[in-house]
Amino acid sequence: MSVRLTELRKKIKTSGSPEVSKTMQWFFKTGKGEYGEGDIFAGLKVPTQRKLAREFSDLSLSDIKILLNSTVHEERLISLFILVDGYAKGDEKEKEAIFSYYLKNRIGINNWDLVDLSAPKIIGKHLLNKDKSLLFKFALSKNLWERRIAVLSTFEFIRNNDFKTTLKIAELLLEDEHDLIHKAVGWMLREVGKRDLQTEEKFLKIHYKKMPRTMLRYAIEKFSETKRKKYLQGKI
Repeated sequence: MSVRLTELRKKIKTSGSPEVSKTMQWFFKTGKGEYGEGDIFAGLKVPTQRKLAREFSDLSLSDIKILLNSTVHEERLISLFILVDGYAKGDEKEKEAIFSYYLKNRIGINNWDLVDLSAPKIIGKHLLNKDKSLLFKFALSKNLWERRIAVLSTFEFIRNNDFKTTLKIAELLLEDEHDLIHKAVGWMLREVGKRDLQTEEKFLKIHYKKMPRTMLRYAIEKFSETKRKKYLQGKI
């Protein structure tokens, strides 16, 4: 462990709030049998973590790996912020290295915020103009977080007005049993609708009656109250 990593860990420990930690443990479902079981929170808010990531952006990949394998949630998120920033600033060779590193060490990306704040900006950006078969493989994974990565990575495609991958993955996940996937798919469908409402509604009219309720509610959140009621009542 480097001197810089030791310094960062000290700052994480001393910057934490017991009150924030307690709230986060509840919010991220860390209880027995919940999706975040055993996750430990130092009690840092996201802006503080972003600030620390910028301050310690010079950490080596070996140090980042230690953070990604940490039981402390903030250490994992800070490491991801460093990778996201490194990807954005890197040349093609560096981007390829960070993309590969992210995939190789994804076992530490095991809560929804960790996925949401990193996957679009690394996996999504990297695959924007490349083969996307990896995302379909992840969409069929038994691992919850790989499925969430598959969905959220398409956010970058949506931002570039490419909706096909999002809609295909949404179809694959219509019968997924986990609430976090229902929310992710519904959110991405809503993002499609912000840019192309006709495309979103074409998809919904085919699938909305068999969608999990949460997925549908997220997808139609920005619709008028009248239209939302019609979808929820199955009268479209």
